[in-house]
Amino acid sequence: MLDASDITFRVGDKALITDVSVSFAPGRLHLIIGPNGAGKSTLIKVLARLLRPQTGVVRYEGVDARHASEAELAKRRAVLSQAVEVAFPLTVREVVMMGRYPHFGSRPAPVDEKITDELMEFFDVTEFAERNYQTLSGGERQRVNFARVLAQLWRTDSPSHAQHGPPLAPASCRYLFLDEPLTFLDIRHQIEFMKKVRVFTDAPDVVTVGVVHDLNLAARFADQLVLMDGGRIVANGSAAEVLSAERIRDVFGVTPTFVPVEQSGVHLIFD
Repeated sequence: MLDASDITFRVGDKALITDVSVSFAPGRLHLIIGPNGAGKSTLIKVLARLLRPQTGVVRYEGVDARHASEAELAKRRAVLSQAVEVAFPLTVREVVMMGRYPHFGSRPAPVDEKITDELMEFFDVTEFAERNYQTLSGGERQRVNFARVLAQLWRTDSPSHAQHGPPLAPASCRYLFLDEPLTFLDIRHQIEFMKKVRVFTDAPDVVTVGVVHDLNLAARFADQLVLMDGGRIVANGSAAEVLSAERIRDVFGVTPTFVPVEQSGVHLIFD
């Protein structure tokens, strides 16, 4: 379980998020939505302990995140940002292997090699393994970074939960944070990525929190939506509970038309 209580984060005199309290359960996909400047990315960074709030507490399984060592946290928490720059001419495989750095000392063990190979296959980047990362397109780089980030949390029993079943007695939760992960991806890869995140998130020891802009993808894939505006949470619940016509008009300034669809129950069209 991930809990945030009374979180306020300021830059100078400006509060980017104010008095935010929210909980995220494992085994569910939690997506944060809202207009530009709502505080979505700031909240993700605070939850991931990349930013320290002026007030409030973030707890991982009841433990104040401020008390966790960085080395230990790196084994359990992974963050995918909007854009990742690699300054050196590394191969794709070397970039994916970076996700395993918290788990080994001077050199990777066979399990780290195995996980790296599994993640490259999982995200369909094996064909790029020996290519210079810097020569890839934006979308290809993002897929490589998906593989790198999940390699940080991957366990030997993690691949294809649907085939092998989830671990029965997880020792502790793993935390995956996604800050606008669909940037640079075409629509096919956006949907493929969300499906793969959905598979990973189904594990009973995984807490996944992401920021997305596409309300239709959010409605289709999320178990819980957190709607933010002006640095505060204005709604929290299922897509049906959060995405009302009145609330969308108030927060986004557009009028939606709801079209029933099989996958998510509803599709939004904006006038």
